[in-house]
Amino acid sequence: MDIDADHYNVLGLPSGEEGAKFTEKEISKAYKQKALELHPDKRPDDPNAHVNFQRLKSSYEILKDDKARKLYDDLLRVKRERYVRASQKDSKRQRMVSDLEERERTAFAVDPIAKAREEEDRIARKLQEEIARIRAMHASKGASAMSAAKRESVGERKETESNTDREKMLKVSWEKGGVDYTAESLKELFSKFGEVDDILISSSKKKRSALVQMATKEAAFAATGNVYGHLSNPLLVLPVKQAAATVSSSMHPPVESDRLDNLVGRGYKAYEDSVLEKLQKAAAAKNKG
Repeated sequence: MDIDADHYNVLGLPSGEEGAKFTEKEISKAYKQKALELHPDKRPDDPNAHVNFQRLKSSYEILKDDKARKLYDDLLRVKRERYVRASQKDSKRQRMVSDLEERERTAFAVDPIAKAREEEDRIARKLQEEIARIRAMHASKGASAMSAAKRESVGERKETESNTDREKMLKVSWEKGGVDYTAESLKELFSKFGEVDDILISSSKKKRSALVQMATKEAAFAATGNVYGHLSNPLLVLPVKQAAATVSSSMHPPVESDRLDNLVGRGYKAYEDSVLEKLQKAAAAKNKG
């Protein structure tokens, strides 16, 4: 996610003041249209197809996030103002100014261009922080930590099994209103990278989502970043990772990030744990049989 990139132009939209007026719905529509054009399946002979498609998704993530988009629009505004100020400098007037006036202006006057540059740098740093936040949000989605009480109740063996199962699981989400996916169609897509043990589908007001459990960790790794789905409604595929941080007292329980709700809707943590428990029970029953 490059802060110097023109994220509106990446989505095929005009930038500047006109870009800041687009609604979230218009940005999503532009992304879907561009995704159809740049999808790797549409460009089998283009060696940069995957990179361009990932760049499109990165720009869309920035523009659909309210805080990051506001910072990006402010950055564009400051750059425009700096350019206008620089272009308005009158070279003839500068030649008429005496050496003394020039020194006084340099010593005491605030250079508006330098001030604009400082504001631009400040906003650029803030935008970089927001980009890092978005990356951390995607990396932490699906990651959860067990409380000390739950760790005692299930024992070390079940904890190990839970970690192993999570490494085999993938979270898949897609927009509502486009081409929908069923458990059968998802299984067909992911089976190209290994055996699929189970698929459970859920939904929220804005998105549809599913948990896909592969038979091996290697299959889950291979499928991540390589399953795109239909051109009209691309899939977002992320791994489910076990959180590394734990606590030693019930007075300080582990904190689950509220940003997890952005992917599949509120309450996903309880849904994920229930699905994991279901898959574990099914595996135990299969081993006994």
